[in-house]
Amino acid sequence: MAAAKKMRAAFDHDKFVLSLSAAAAFFVIRRTPKHRIKWPHYSSTHCACSWRALSSVPESDDEPSPSDGYLAMSSHHPLRSVLKIGSNTMLSRLLGFARDVILARLFGAGEIADAFFVAFRIPNLFRRLFGEGAFSQSFVPVLGEYRATRSVEETRAFVADVAGWLALTLAVVTIVGILGASAVVYAIAPGFADSPDKFHLTVELLRITFPYLFFISLVALAGGVLNTYGRFTVPAFTPVFLNLSIIAAAVFWAPHLQQPAIAVAWGVFIGGVLQLLFQLPALRQVGQLHWPRLRRRDPGVGKVLRLMGPAAFGASVAQINLFLNTILASLVGANVVSYLYYSDRLVEFPLGVFGVALGTVVLPLLSRQAAERSPQFPKTLDWALRLTWLIGLPATVGLLILAQPLLISLFRYGAYTAEDAWQSTLSLMGYGLGILPIIAARVLAPAFYAHQNTRTPVRFGMISVAVNMGISLVLAWPLHQLGLAIATSCAALVNAFLLWRRLHRDGLYQPQPGWPKLLLKSAGLAVIMGMVLLFLRGNTALWLSLSLWERLLRVLSLTLLAATLYLAGAWWLGIHELRDLYRQRSSRA
Repeated sequence: MAAAKKMRAAFDHDKFVLSLSAAAAFFVIRRTPKHRIKWPHYSSTHCACSWRALSSVPESDDEPSPSDGYLAMSSHHPLRSVLKIGSNTMLSRLLGFARDVILARLFGAGEIADAFFVAFRIPNLFRRLFGEGAFSQSFVPVLGEYRATRSVEETRAFVADVAGWLALTLAVVTIVGILGASAVVYAIAPGFADSPDKFHLTVELLRITFPYLFFISLVALAGGVLNTYGRFTVPAFTPVFLNLSIIAAAVFWAPHLQQPAIAVAWGVFIGGVLQLLFQLPALRQVGQLHWPRLRRRDPGVGKVLRLMGPAAFGASVAQINLFLNTILASLVGANVVSYLYYSDRLVEFPLGVFGVALGTVVLPLLSRQAAERSPQFPKTLDWALRLTWLIGLPATVGLLILAQPLLISLFRYGAYTAEDAWQSTLSLMGYGLGILPIIAARVLAPAFYAHQNTRTPVRFGMISVAVNMGISLVLAWPLHQLGLAIATSCAALVNAFLLWRRLHRDGLYQPQPGWPKLLLKSAGLAVIMGMVLLFLRGNTALWLSLSLWERLLRVLSLTLLAATLYLAGAWWLGIHELRDLYRQRSSRA
């Protein structure tokens, strides 16, 4: 009852956050091109897509053309797709922050928060194993090969077969997960066994959230199809529905329950259903809305399964490291799981807005170039790595310097205390060191998957997991959440380096001219930007004394100032990759 009373006391603030969330969602819908999202009236004829409807789908025009070793700017440059995905993902992440502000007020960093975050994180791990990561890296290259070498009917049959076998596998895993929720919680968070109330609450929440795996993995399959056909907007917008569902459950339903976490868990479940339903009209537009079926004779299904096993591990290295940290966090101290969650949410903003967007565009592009044996393959990879460095570097510097102000501005309300903000700051700084290598790995790994090589990233992933565990065991007890976060970043660095070295050794990647100047100029700009932020940041007492609006306005002003300084300096120094970014934004205006 105490948690419910706190929720009612904070209801006015949460209505404000919900209003911002609804406005953001409305803005995304308004700015999404009408031809991307159409809501047709379904009938029996609509379910059977004709050859004419399928053949009228435009091919993706994101193929780059070389210009002095770089990608020439054109109306269909892949950077345009990166910007499109990034802008939609940014608004989704803003909704995610609104969601986390409400959850921080509702749960704080106590036992209820630990229970919910573990129950929410477990299906997300399996989602990476069975859904987004594995399918993005194994299904998309095979689908690209089918589009290039097989007939339209064969491609449609392949998609239907994969959907059928995936749905069957997910149904079995979901049922086993619900029935064995106690064993899963004990395996993932063994420290919870010392607190029976926390343990039983986590099990109860997990039984509600676990079916989310079924729906979100099918969403990942649909997103892979749409990305292969060059339709990036709908998959990038889809996560908005999860955030809106959780926010609505927390604001309108949770105050009426004795245990508010139950309502939020059902919000996760409903969000998964809504995301899947939202993808269906877009699938029909590209002629790939079919009933799933189970055939064994399609060779493409077997190829996906062979690739998926290693890809599931290789694409989920960061999540596996995060879960190993969760296990140790449940053992080393109270509330450490919550500290890691809040800091991870902030790190996921640059990773999600830019890292996911770049990786989403690069994989189908590299897959097509690999199938065609295009000489543009190493140049495309080099272009992606340059953008990774130019955007990941200032993001890292800014996050390290503004770590505590960001946490105070977003979460220091209700049950989330100033001490919680400080403890989360430590883990946020540790995670922040891994921004660049994590984004780099999301660019480098698709270069292997484009050649249908999933084993090499797995070997390197296993090495990085071993590095993470070794450093975590050394640092977890003396440094708690800071040690665990540092271990994750070190493991990401090892993984990215091994991927880069192997691509370079095999001749799949050759650095293009201009890297030394690029590194020197961007590093100098990042140092100047960091010094300005340090001078203007202010101390902790100042941030704690500000009101909600003053905090948000101040942190937004500092962020915009830092971005302006960095981009203006890049323009003045002639860093043409960011000039291309500016021209792409101008061409869209």
